[in-house]
Amino acid sequence: MEMALNNKTALVTGSTKGIGKAIALELAKEGVNVLINGRNNEDVEEIVKEIKTAYPATTPLNAAADIVDIQQRKALLEKFPDVDILINNMGIYEIMQYEEITDDIWEKYFRTNVLAANGLSKYYLPRMLENNDGRIIFIASEEAVMPSGLMPQYGMTKSMLLSLSKSLSILTKGSEVTVNTIMPGPTLSENVQQIIEGLYNDEDMTFAEKEEHFMIHNQPQSDIQRFIRPIEIGRLAVFLCSPYASAFKGSPIRMDGGMIPTIY
Repeated sequence: MEMALNNKTALVTGSTKGIGKAIALELAKEGVNVLINGRNNEDVEEIVKEIKTAYPATTPLNAAADIVDIQQRKALLEKFPDVDILINNMGIYEIMQYEEITDDIWEKYFRTNVLAANGLSKYYLPRMLENNDGRIIFIASEEAVMPSGLMPQYGMTKSMLLSLSKSLSILTKGSEVTVNTIMPGPTLSENVQQIIEGLYNDEDMTFAEKEEHFMIHNQPQSDIQRFIRPIEIGRLAVFLCSPYASAFKGSPIRMDGGMIPTIY
C-alpha cells in the first residue's frame, strides 16, 4: 500500500539500531528523507550510507547528537529546524532492583527517556501546527501499563510518555497534526538477541529453539510466543505517519503480542 509519504522529512531518534533503525528503513522505503540520530557519528554515517544505497531516491542525513545534552539538542534543532515527522524512539533500559535505584538513576532515566523527547516535541509541534501537518510518535512499552517490576525506573518513564502524548494531542485539536504512542512488547533488538544467545551459550540449540524456550518459561502471557521483530514496529510506525492514520489522536497503540490483558 502506498503510504503517500514521498519527500517527507523525518527525524528518528536512536536510529542506528533496533526499533529506531527499523522505523528509519521503513520510512525510507516509502520515500521519506530520514534524519539518522545517535551519539556515535561513525554509527550514524554507516546507517546513512546503508539507507542511501538501499533507497537512492531518498536523502538520508547525519543527525548525530546526544539529545539528552541540552546544548547538543539545541544545535541539532538549529541544523534541522523543520521536520514533517518526529519519532521519539531513543531510550535506555536495564533490569534493576528497586532498592538499588538511587535518585541519580531516577533522574537519569527521566532526562533520557522523557525530557529529551519532550524537548524535541516542544520545538517541532508549533511548527507542525502552523503548517497544519505533522506526526509525532513516542515509542513506549507494555511496561507503561503493565510493569513487570524488573525495571521500575524504565516503566515509570514509559508511563510518562503516554501522559505526555495525550497532553500534546489535545493541543492538536481541529488540526491534521497527530501525536500518538506505540507500545511494543518484548522486541528482538540486537541487545536482546545477545542476551538470549548468552543465556543458552552452552546449549546445542538454534536461535529459534532458544527463543521458543525463553518465551515458554519467561513470557507465558505472550500470545505470539516469540519476540516481536523491529521491522513489524517499523511498518506500524509508517502507517501512523501516513495520511491514512489521521483519526489516531493521542492513542496508546499496543503492539505487544498479546502481553497486556484486555479489560472490558
